[in-house]
Amino acid sequence: MKLPQRAILAPLLGLGCGWILFMFASWSDLFVQPVYDAAGNFLSDGPSVRLSTYLYLLGIALFAFGAFLGLRLSSKHRAGGTTDSALALAAYRFGNLSVIIALAAGAVFAIANFLNAFGGRNAESLGDRIIGVYLPIVLATALVVVLLLFSFVYRSFSPDSSEADQKKATIRQKALGWGYALPILAAAIAIILGLIVYDVTGTSLETWVWVIIQVLIASGIILGTRFARRAKAEKPPAPKPRTAGASGAWNLNFVLSIVFGGVVSVMAFVFGIGAFEQLRDYNFDYAGWEIEPVTFSWVVGDFAPALVLIALVIIGLYATITERHRVEG
Repeated sequence: MKLPQRAILAPLLGLGCGWILFMFASWSDLFVQPVYDAAGNFLSDGPSVRLSTYLYLLGIALFAFGAFLGLRLSSKHRAGGTTDSALALAAYRFGNLSVIIALAAGAVFAIANFLNAFGGRNAESLGDRIIGVYLPIVLATALVVVLLLFSFVYRSFSPDSSEADQKKATIRQKALGWGYALPILAAAIAIILGLIVYDVTGTSLETWVWVIIQVLIASGIILGTRFARRAKAEKPPAPKPRTAGASGAWNLNFVLSIVFGGVVSVMAFVFGIGAFEQLRDYNFDYAGWEIEPVTFSWVVGDFAPALVLIALVIIGLYATITERHRVEG
């Protein structure tokens, strides 16, 4: 298997591993019961510390690693002086798209944990809140920042770059790194500050706390813009001349295959999580739910379609991209 083909396969395998972990997370959530008081009033969805939180995060991290590996392999192929083929260009674009999706998934995970943290405090200890809420947000932020920097900032040099060009590129990389990272870090600090205020006061965020959060986010954007301007002022080394990209028909087919993969991937995750929801036997006496046993009919009728869909995404996208860019011998 050649390098561009491995670059295409890496994000797809990461997606498959991420899907498996998401399914385990959905299964583990079946054992977390909601909390009610003696009068039957709903208190919370359960404790903050959940196995599913870290399984979801690990699933995102595996997909992010696969996307990064695919982008790094395709970038290495392009930086190695090899003439760009249609398949190599498709692998590079697919790697970039996969990294962007992974970044979005990490950001959504952090924001979702931030929003779900309100209203579920109850009498939990500080250690439970740190492990169940704060630590996942910090880890997700670290994942996004590291993936962003190593995917789009710290890229390898062309083998024929001069020492002066490499020095200029290093200065530009540092400025770009701060430009990318500062807004994200500022937003994460603002989110954590809001949670600390909520945990200390036990009430919703006051108006001035929201003002402070927005000031922190705005400061991060301003500082990030400043470093981005410095990076823009440092002219990057002149790129080597490249041949023209794929034709419009190739681009159209590539876009169509990506749209197909995106839609079917969403269906695979929704159907898979929905299959585990079918195992909940709800009670209406404030006792939560019972878990129905896994049966052959459940596997075939509810879970198997999601498994087939995620396999279709992996096999179908790989076959579609490679076949559409196969060189006729």
